[in-house]
Amino acid sequence: MSDRPEPPVTEPAEIPPQDAPSGDGGLIDLALTELRQRRSELLGEIAQLEARREQINREITGSFAGQSDAIARRLKGFQEYLVGALQDLAAAAEQMELVVQPLVVQPSPLDQATSSLETGVTRESAAAPAAAGLFSDDADLIKERLEQFGGQPDFYADPWKLRRTLEPSAATRLEDWFLCQGGRGAQASGGSRSRNALAAAAAIAILGELYGERFQTLVLASQPERLGEWRRGLQDCLGLSREDFGPASGIVLFERPDALIERADRLEERGELPFIVIDAAEQVIEIPILQFPLWLAFAASPGEIDAEADLY
Repeated sequence: MSDRPEPPVTEPAEIPPQDAPSGDGGLIDLALTELRQRRSELLGEIAQLEARREQINREITGSFAGQSDAIARRLKGFQEYLVGALQDLAAAAEQMELVVQPLVVQPSPLDQATSSLETGVTRESAAAPAAAGLFSDDADLIKERLEQFGGQPDFYADPWKLRRTLEPSAATRLEDWFLCQGGRGAQASGGSRSRNALAAAAAIAILGELYGERFQTLVLASQPERLGEWRRGLQDCLGLSREDFGPASGIVLFERPDALIERADRLEERGELPFIVIDAAEQVIEIPILQFPLWLAFAASPGEIDAEADLY
């Protein structure tokens, strides 16, 4: 055995890994480019959607805030009209006679007992001028009441008495309607439905003193919301309740003129007077309405008609 040292064992040199083929590197770069492009497109779409969302929010905020008050008034008026109509329907149903009752003819309590047919004819002829709207004999009373209505309001007056102050312009128009037009004609609108309701309430209070319970007020307005405003205005001005509105009460509300005309005919058949009030928004008056002895139509100005069209 030799004394020479053994040479050191040398490990084989590591062979460095070869680079990936150049074809795989190109595919990766292409995929990254497509992803970046898709990401840019998605970011652009997101920005467009956010801008559209902000625009929609601005439109909703602007339009809803402007119309919410008008929508709330219309819904409130329709609700009150619907409740009143259902109550009137229930009251009418309760008064229906399901069993035929024997016909009993009795003299009307509105007429005094007459000793002869000639006396009755004479009284009917004497009442005809007043029914035709000739208030010349009552001119002093009418002027006195209109002047009284212009003073301090009587908030605790009895029902069917005016509880609000009547403006001088409205009093002038009513005096002209009573004494010049004979209770049959059109007058300029006061500018709003509440003012027209106040003027109509003053006329109702005066007619109540002249005719007592011999007349019934018929209000014509072609929208439930408008009828709701008339109901509230007359209730406030005359101290009325819901029971005072309906077929068997002092005031009846109508959307259609044909129903109003039919009701007025029935009142005249019973010897009562229909007092017809026509809303300012009614631009056409049916010819049969003109035949009745008492009717008051409010004529709206062009500005009031435009405002009404925008609201309803």
